[in-house]
Amino acid sequence: MNEMTTYYRNKIAHGLYKSILKPVFFRNDPESVHDVMVKMGNIIGRNKVSKKLIESLFDYQHPTLNQNILDMTFKNPIGLSAGFDKNAELTDILPFVGFGFAEVGSITGNCCEGNPKPRLWRLPRSKSVAVYYGLKNDGCEVIEQRLRDKSFLIPIGVSVAMTNCQDNVVILNAINDYAKAFKTMKNIATYITINISCPNAFGGQPFVVPHKLDYLLDVLDEIPTKKPIFIKLSPDLTESELDGVLTVISKHRVNGVICTNLTKNRDNPNIIDKDIPEKGGISGKVVQELSDNMVKYIYRKAGKRFVIIGSGGVFTAEDAYRKIRLGASLVQIITGMIFEGPQVVSQINQGLVKLLNRDGFKSISEAVGADNRL
Repeated sequence: MNEMTTYYRNKIAHGLYKSILKPVFFRNDPESVHDVMVKMGNIIGRNKVSKKLIESLFDYQHPTLNQNILDMTFKNPIGLSAGFDKNAELTDILPFVGFGFAEVGSITGNCCEGNPKPRLWRLPRSKSVAVYYGLKNDGCEVIEQRLRDKSFLIPIGVSVAMTNCQDNVVILNAINDYAKAFKTMKNIATYITINISCPNAFGGQPFVVPHKLDYLLDVLDEIPTKKPIFIKLSPDLTESELDGVLTVISKHRVNGVICTNLTKNRDNPNIIDKDIPEKGGISGKVVQELSDNMVKYIYRKAGKRFVIIGSGGVFTAEDAYRKIRLGASLVQIITGMIFEGPQVVSQINQGLVKLLNRDGFKSISEAVGADNRL
């Protein structure tokens, strides 16, 4: 499919989503809509014909977008962030939607029902979503069995976290929970993300405290694996707190960071909607600037040490490109797809090719950190 055909295909798909599907989706409960879409994606992913149909509607490939990072091959830099495919039910269909990689979970040591409903709200004026799921997932043992015999067409990261329960207020229990999920999922994952930044779990975020994080990573370091390891960070960290985290992870078997998870700060000036739920973290445009600033800060401070994945507020190619030029090698989305439609993955990738060509870059790798080099 040539560039012009792809452009008009995406434009038509975008128009249909905005005028027909999105109004229907946004009139219904967001968690119910999400559950239906996951079930549909799971069913479509089981059939070769339906996968090829999805590929014809959404996929886009270009050699300029290819990268090899930490011995992982990415056909493009746009990935699905953890939090959408909580139970790893979509790994068969996501490559055909056009993603270059995806991250499942977060997956915990034990099955977790998550927080009471309601736990998902749309903030349409802010182009954001408030999330209070509380690490809902089937648990590492069930999910490991689900994925054990699969072969992946794209890198599949596994985000691990501690089960959302009162027992894990005791730090040793929480660490053992992380270790169980890590050990169970390490052979399945292309890479592993240690999620220390979920804003919705019982007991908060204890592992942003340096000595506790050091203790956690000491234990995980003892679990043998050659898989790349990332740490997912909160956008609400101060520079001092971030420095403390970076100092600790620099001493351990950590290859990269994900900037960022959800924000809990209700004073964010990008929150435009009037009715904001008191509970939960917020994604989307509300977190965009926080994510960009953290990418910039970490690339300046430790860009040669850590691979950076930018996540937060990516709706367009320009959004993704800004994160790349600030220092992100890869970019993740969820909320942008909810507001713009599944064709947005292709639109972002095609737009990135144009932006790279405009600026004289022959590959994504050449553009990484271009606006942030000393």
